[in-house]
Amino acid sequence: MKRVRVGISLGDPSGIGPLVTAKALRRPSVRRVVEPVVFGDEGDRSRFSKDVEFHAVSALKSAQRVAGEPSRAGGRAQYQAFAALIEAAKRGDVAAMCTAPVSKEQISRAGIPFMGHTEVLAEAFGVEVVMLMKGPKLSVALATNHVPLVKVSKALSVAGLVKTLALIDTGLTPVLGKRPVIAVCGVNPHAGEGGLLGREEVEVVIPAMKQAARRGVKTTGPHGADGLFAHRSGFDVALAMFHDQGLVATKTLDFVHTVNVTLGLPVPRTSPDHGTAYSLAKTGKADETPMVSALIEAAAFGARR
Repeated sequence: MKRVRVGISLGDPSGIGPLVTAKALRRPSVRRVVEPVVFGDEGDRSRFSKDVEFHAVSALKSAQRVAGEPSRAGGRAQYQAFAALIEAAKRGDVAAMCTAPVSKEQISRAGIPFMGHTEVLAEAFGVEVVMLMKGPKLSVALATNHVPLVKVSKALSVAGLVKTLALIDTGLTPVLGKRPVIAVCGVNPHAGEGGLLGREEVEVVIPAMKQAARRGVKTTGPHGADGLFAHRSGFDVALAMFHDQGLVATKTLDFVHTVNVTLGLPVPRTSPDHGTAYSLAKTGKADETPMVSALIEAAAFGARR
């Protein structure tokens, strides 16, 4: 595979994003497939070798970028890096995007409404997207992303689930070389027990699966998530109904190699499956393996684009 131009936003300057990105870009396995284009704070430029294309989109004072001590100014800077990456993708300057971890709290403290990378990307490109946690042992897509649990039921709809299933089908078919089998989780314990433990499966999930099937989408279920994730056979990807239903399973099974992929974008985006890890940032020690996985996956999706 030829090298792919991957745009990288460094995330929170006080977190581990700049550190793990710099360490990952020293790996020969990464540089063989990734031509990096980095967006971050001027204070992080020195972490990277001269042959890395670095764009400084902020210039924080040293007191605003202390490792392990997030700041409001740092919140604005990490959003600026992400915004610059999006603009580069829109211009066609990069073939894929990889985002280091940000702090939703610090970005919000800076006065910028922010629920997550996925939501901003969907709005920026004007498309419907799906969050996929792609791992070697289990891949799980989400029907709802950063939605409070009490609002999940109302956030689910037949039309919305049909779109989600179609996006998974379209996004993964080129990767797998075949149409994926999607195992659909129920909302309630035991997938509702035919309506005894909740009506969402009967009224929303099953009708959506039937409509998707008429489009050629291959689904099974709805399944109780506990049994589905325990056995993990007979499907290519699972569709979880809410955030923790799916991510608890993927992070438990393989936290290091599971990559966050946004399906539905014209320019693919990946991210490591961890947060800013301020406590690790203070030590100056953090495992770059998740970022290595995210960068290599970004290059792979970019090459297939």
